[in-house]
Amino acid sequence: MPRVRSVAGQVFLLQLVIMVLFAAAAGGALVVQARESSTQEARQLSKGVAQSFARAPGTLDAMKSGRPTALLQPRAEDTRKNTGVDYVVAFDPQGFRWTHPDPRLIGEHIYAKREGAAADRPFTKTFEGSLGLAVDTTVPVYDTNGISIVGFVSVGVTVASVDDVVQDQLPQLLGFAGGALAVAAGGTALVSWRLRRQTRGLDPSEMTRMYEHHDAVLHAVREGVLIIGGDGRLLLANDEARRLLDLPVDAEERRVGDLGLEAGTAALLGSGRPVTDVVHLAGDRLLAVNVRPVDPDDRPAGSVATLRDTTELRALAGRAEVARERLGLLYEAGVRIGTTLDVVRTAQELAEVAVPRFADAATVDLLDPVLRGAASAGPGPEMRRVAVHGADGARSLYPVGELIRFVPTSPVAVGAERGRAVLDVDLTASGGWMSAQDPGRARRVLDLGFHSLITVPLQARGVVLGMASFWRSDGVPFGAEDLAFAEELAARAAVAVDNARRYTREHTLAETLQRSLLPSSLPDHAAVEVAHRYLPALEGVGGDWFDVIPLPGARVALVVGDVVGHGLHAAATMGRLRTAVHNFSALDLPPDELLGHLDELVARIDGDGDGNTEWDGESVSGATCLYAIYDPASGMCSLARSGHPEPALVHPDGTVEFLRVPGSPPLGLGGGLPFETAALPLPEGSRLVLYTDGLIEDRERGIDSGLDALRDALAHSGRAPEETCRDVLDAMLPARSSDDIALLVARTRLLDPSQVAEWDVPGDPAVVAGIRAEVTGRLRTWGLEEMAFTTELIVSELVTNAIRYGIEPIRLRVLHDGDSLICEVADGSSTSPHLRRAATTDEGGRGLFLVAQFARRWGTRYMARGKVIWTEQSTRSPAGEPEEVSAEALLDQWEDAAW
Repeated sequence: MPRVRSVAGQVFLLQLVIMVLFAAAAGGALVVQARESSTQEARQLSKGVAQSFARAPGTLDAMKSGRPTALLQPRAEDTRKNTGVDYVVAFDPQGFRWTHPDPRLIGEHIYAKREGAAADRPFTKTFEGSLGLAVDTTVPVYDTNGISIVGFVSVGVTVASVDDVVQDQLPQLLGFAGGALAVAAGGTALVSWRLRRQTRGLDPSEMTRMYEHHDAVLHAVREGVLIIGGDGRLLLANDEARRLLDLPVDAEERRVGDLGLEAGTAALLGSGRPVTDVVHLAGDRLLAVNVRPVDPDDRPAGSVATLRDTTELRALAGRAEVARERLGLLYEAGVRIGTTLDVVRTAQELAEVAVPRFADAATVDLLDPVLRGAASAGPGPEMRRVAVHGADGARSLYPVGELIRFVPTSPVAVGAERGRAVLDVDLTASGGWMSAQDPGRARRVLDLGFHSLITVPLQARGVVLGMASFWRSDGVPFGAEDLAFAEELAARAAVAVDNARRYTREHTLAETLQRSLLPSSLPDHAAVEVAHRYLPALEGVGGDWFDVIPLPGARVALVVGDVVGHGLHAAATMGRLRTAVHNFSALDLPPDELLGHLDELVARIDGDGDGNTEWDGESVSGATCLYAIYDPASGMCSLARSGHPEPALVHPDGTVEFLRVPGSPPLGLGGGLPFETAALPLPEGSRLVLYTDGLIEDRERGIDSGLDALRDALAHSGRAPEETCRDVLDAMLPARSSDDIALLVARTRLLDPSQVAEWDVPGDPAVVAGIRAEVTGRLRTWGLEEMAFTTELIVSELVTNAIRYGIEPIRLRVLHDGDSLICEVADGSSTSPHLRRAATTDEGGRGLFLVAQFARRWGTRYMARGKVIWTEQSTRSPAGEPEEVSAEALLDQWEDAAW
């Protein structure tokens, strides 16, 4: 090809190549677009026709009929002709055709009908057939049950030829390309003509020489320009270059080495090798030198050098670098300080961020109330050191934990009083306050080289929380810019410290409230031996609770509950529910009825909220409870739960079983549905384990794996409840608990049969005397003869009333449990006696009052059928004679209520 020298010709060739490439790319894109468009239309058409035919009325019935071909073939052909598809084929689940455009193929088998797809959903595939590119969609037809497939409908569409589309649009594309080339040729010719006219016919070499000698040298710029020939002579220097290098007037046409420049700079400029931003000292200036070689066609090789004065720029760059580092340090402080809601840890993070990038040592002192989470009453002279970080010299400062009383002249006291940062540039000159504070420590500090100090108050919401001190022993002393940075750093840290303080206060209040609401110790009980654990979550205390409540008849109630959430609201809610459980337990209700009353109470509490408290919008919803009653006389345990995990039972041989207690929704969410109770016998010496979900579930462990781990931890025989608690927590306690954990372990006991006496009582008042005699004999066996009189009185009254007002069967049971003597009279009626005033003319009705006076306590317990009237007497302090306890005048005020 001929070599084109003119710029216009070169531009025209470039435009020609671009237009050819553009036409080729446009043609290719046209082909791809046509194919994609045709394929997409075919897919949509085949899919729409297949689904419409499959879901059309009568298709399913025709497929299920005995002659599907006769019913479907006409409809398939009508559909194919009306929609423009190439075929509509219906076939059975085994792949044999019912319909086809070619009747000869009806009944033939379709091979690979569902290749690469499942048979239970529509499937569209594209393939290259004898007619070209085609699209096929197969749709299953389900029976009325929506499960079994009756048959399939397959619709195919041949994709339109791409060549037809391309041939229609290709002439337009070629015409557009040709027109563009013509316009480009005309524009190039016009530009060439105007260029030669504006340069007055100058030769390009002459224009280049003019550019090198004149236009390239901009005398007004603030950058020196030197043009040096291939022989090392200076051809041209602008005014800035002369000023920067202090060149003589006749510097041009002289060798660079003869201009009196610094040797390194002269050698660099005369070498002609390319360099970039090489800094050289020229007098009192720092010059950044750039050299680029040039190679004109008609002259020996030379070079162009540029010079830039970087003296001021270097100083500005240094300050910019310091500012950049400070911004980076502030960003790091925002990320690292306050990662936890712990006051001491936050102070330590502040010291670690400041050292060594800002100071050589850093200390943080806080007021004692801040460490406890209390609000500071104002700056004081006494602060406690909570953080020290830095070089070895930091050991000479006050250690962590020491309470320091700063002298009034110290920067800490001055800064705390004024609420502003204090800068001490020279500690050696102003160290009087150090000697007044601690002379020995002051000498060690100065001997270790600490020479300047910045003390900044940690101030949030207008209150001084403490002071941060930054010490330097290396480098330049602190300055005004450092003071401003220290204030900004301390301001960010103070917010984190105050957040940690407020969290500490709330956490302390919530924990104090919860500890006060939880039982400090559990009562000793003859029915069970218990041990318990409570572990609050790291994020804050929650609403888990447990309790052991003695019940009449030597029975005991075991309770574990959980209120979802953390903080004061959860702790207060837990206290309300625990109090309610105690109150309902005093009524001696069965577990299902107790949870029913508790559910109503929670729902009523949620409905009575007025939104005027601090916990506006929060409710008790989400509370769970497990309530169990164990009877040591029979060994039976009754349990009911509301949204709570099932308890575990460890048999005496170490076998672990999770009791199947019927589940119910959490408290307040049941909508009034009844609760269910599970009653099962517990072997003596077995361990009943009640727990909250925080023990078995956390962020890294599901409930199933947690239950398996709990089963493994409990599977040991002969373990005491305390040992069981220890085993469970050692195996189950997560590294960082996100929820409270409450654990209650009770080992069951059974009353010795010799401690229980029972009698069936006939409905005849004449048997009361015999019953009294038998009870007296049993008391004599137990060594309780001194209680015979009062016990006979109680038994006579209760048995007589049961015979007179109750319903058979009537049964008397007397229990000797530790320091208690319990009398229980059961009958089939549901009425219970009540104390009331008796008239002076009444002949009777005072027996129940005597029972209440001689018994330590008494009450009524309802069963599924009937009730039990019980009394409890203390064997340690036997009652005196009747005439010593009550007066006749007092007895006249009371009588029994009707049963």
